[in-house]
Amino acid sequence: MLKDIYSVAEYAGIDKSYIEPYGKFMAKISLDVLKETKNKRAKVILVSAITPTPAGEGKTTTSIGLTMSINKLGYKSLLAIRQPSLGPIFGVKGGATGGGLSTVEPSQDINFHFTGDFHAIESAHNLLSAMINNHIYYNLSPNIDPKKVLWRRTIDMNDRSLRQIIVGLGKGNGVMYEDGFDIVPASEVMSVTGLSQSYKELKERLGKILVGFTKENEPVYAKDVKAEGAMAALLKNALKPNLVQTSENTPALVHMGPFGNIALGTNSLIADKIGISFSDYFVTEAGFGTELGAEKFFNIVSRIGGFAPSVTVVVASIRALKHHGGAKKLETENLDALEKGFENLKYHVMNIKNFGVNAIVAVNKFPTDTSKEIELLEKLMDSEKIEWALSEVYEKGSLGGLDLAERVVKEADRNSNPNINYTYDVDDPINVKIEKIAKQVYGARSVNYTKEALDDLKRIERLGLDKLFVCMAKTQLSISDDPKLLNVPKDFDITVREIRIMSGAGYVVPILGEIITMPGLPKEPAAYRIDLTEDGNIVGM
Repeated sequence: MLKDIYSVAEYAGIDKSYIEPYGKFMAKISLDVLKETKNKRAKVILVSAITPTPAGEGKTTTSIGLTMSINKLGYKSLLAIRQPSLGPIFGVKGGATGGGLSTVEPSQDINFHFTGDFHAIESAHNLLSAMINNHIYYNLSPNIDPKKVLWRRTIDMNDRSLRQIIVGLGKGNGVMYEDGFDIVPASEVMSVTGLSQSYKELKERLGKILVGFTKENEPVYAKDVKAEGAMAALLKNALKPNLVQTSENTPALVHMGPFGNIALGTNSLIADKIGISFSDYFVTEAGFGTELGAEKFFNIVSRIGGFAPSVTVVVASIRALKHHGGAKKLETENLDALEKGFENLKYHVMNIKNFGVNAIVAVNKFPTDTSKEIELLEKLMDSEKIEWALSEVYEKGSLGGLDLAERVVKEADRNSNPNINYTYDVDDPINVKIEKIAKQVYGARSVNYTKEALDDLKRIERLGLDKLFVCMAKTQLSISDDPKLLNVPKDFDITVREIRIMSGAGYVVPILGEIITMPGLPKEPAAYRIDLTEDGNIVGM
């Protein structure tokens, strides 16, 4: 049974004066709470995963269950995860609030609209688009060249027809030029809001957003079209983190939702600050595999936030490893495929250790896992000296993750003052940063650039932005930039197609391979299954 949100806040140690309720079971937390967060004390636990597969790994379910299990052991643990996007909910993935007996609640409300944060992000982003168009229409200074507008529009829905559009069609409707839409989790405004730790910083970051160039090739920023104030006003409440609870009433912060294959792939820094300050062990999650969300967490989020994980949990499943090993029937016992696919898990564990942090593997147990497969996996883990535990939090809630929780707590205590081995130096040129990530994290042989990407590198250097972080955008389905290359690809090159500047967020985004920032719906979208019953319940997720 869910507890009222004031009781959840009381357990977390957050005074009710900071709680702004949205109904009985959800709340915003006032930014005034940051006055209480100066003495951080929690050990940070990062949850990552192997390369995702259609078989599923259960990373969010594991994050939720692990938090509940740590609390079950008698410690105080808070959780922070990202907000769901409507695109994946109606597309392939469905809801993003965990599963089984390890969920964040009220899951229906969290999955649909929640406290309106994504709508605020979308509105602020598109307000900037409207102000850019208006600036051009009235020929205001600085004189933006319509052919050099970089700022695209956004919508929180998978709609491939919006990837490329023409605006300004028709008499009196402004200047006609090519435009397009990205999905909201790919919006720079999402990352700006997630990284900002005050209203002052939010306005500063919004003002630094590069929107285009003049005909003389001079940069134009959001502050030049006087947009940052109104954008910040729309984001006033979105900057405040959301407080909800797990299925066992553990406090959970669910805030911001950048995609891990396009953007940062983690929740907001404000949520991190609160979680670290009000718990003993703080669990947070990074999107997709270690070479995506975890890499960005270590190289970008940890640097900006001033904290680092003491331990990383790498989530895997036997059926996912069999998929990487070439198995077609994942419910059928296949020891050969499991042993081959184990290479993918080994690679991700190595990735984490290269950052200077130990990895503990959480094997998400499924009913189709056989005793022989579990025995083989145990043998393989022992041969590589990989610490691991079976996780049954989906089926058993906190009781299914006690072994994992004990191991994680022990390692977090052992490494209470972590030192991160960053992949690149901030002073490295952008191309060097890209190459270091490609070779050291992906295992690539070399990096190729299209002519457009090379021009982008020259532009970044000319603008003096080469000290920005690098936030790679690539497929989540492979360690490489080719989604067809499963397991651990060898002797591959990556191709940088273009490099987008997100100066407000403080990073550039190299677009690798065929990654797209506006997904499309599948032939049979999840929306087919979702319905509203007569009593007002949402079903089919």
